[in-house]
Amino acid sequence: MAAPQDGPWLDDAAGRLIRPYTVSNGRTRPTVELDLLSMVRLTGTEPDAHLAPEHDQALKLCETPTTVAEIAAHLRLPAVVTKVLLADLVSLGAVTTRAPRLHDNPTDRDLLEAVLDGLRRQL
Repeated sequence: MAAPQDGPWLDDAAGRLIRPYTVSNGRTRPTVELDLLSMVRLTGTEPDAHLAPEHDQALKLCETPTTVAEIAAHLRLPAVVTKVLLADLVSLGAVTTRAPRLHDNPTDRDLLEAVLDGLRRQL
């Protein structure tokens, strides 16, 4: 019997070769309340647990404060899967989060356009 081939998890033509929810072990609810505009950053604490590659990638993205939406875009994962991964990192003490500061209008068009512009610059 031939050994399985170690190939890329992402194929340019086909896209991701594993289902996104496999990354979160099927979990769909983060253990920490996170908003798409929540800021996430490193705490400087190294996690004790073995991390999946997506956890490592998320950690690298959090070297500077980054929104959940930006992290999801860079990881090419659904936001809910990204939130589960980030919640794991919060529980390990590796990252900290801050809820968005929405002034009087939670759907402030200027704020949403600024987030969109930031995402476009990153991708």
